[in-house]
Amino acid sequence: QVQLVESGGGLVQAGGSLRLSCVASGFTFSRSAISWYRQAPGKERELVATITNTDSTNYADSVKGRFTISRDNAKNTVYLQVNSLKPEDTAVYYCKAVVWRGFQLVNYWGQGTQVTVSS
Repeated sequence: QVQLVESGGGLVQAGGSLRLSCVASGFTFSRSAISWYRQAPGKERELVATITNTDSTNYADSVKGRFTISRDNAKNTVYLQVNSLKPEDTAVYYCKAVVWRGFQLVNYWGQGTQVTVSS
């Protein structure tokens, strides 16, 4: 079955950096777009960054220039390098894969990794 496992979160001071990882299994990873989302307490989940199967990327305006998404198809892993962290980046970060199942696209989510930025 499809599995997405995030890691790399933690507690960091403002201005610090982390590298989040999302390891995938159960589908043809190289053919799928992968996204990172985040959800802060009391807020809706929001899209942070996406990387397509052709390595095209896009970012939320709030993280442009600070976050970088990348993928390693040999390791079935997507990374999110988060730099210059701000307290408002505090959230649970989730990865999502969009996978063809028959004739429809299905979204799969990981369990999330907590990022906490102290001021």
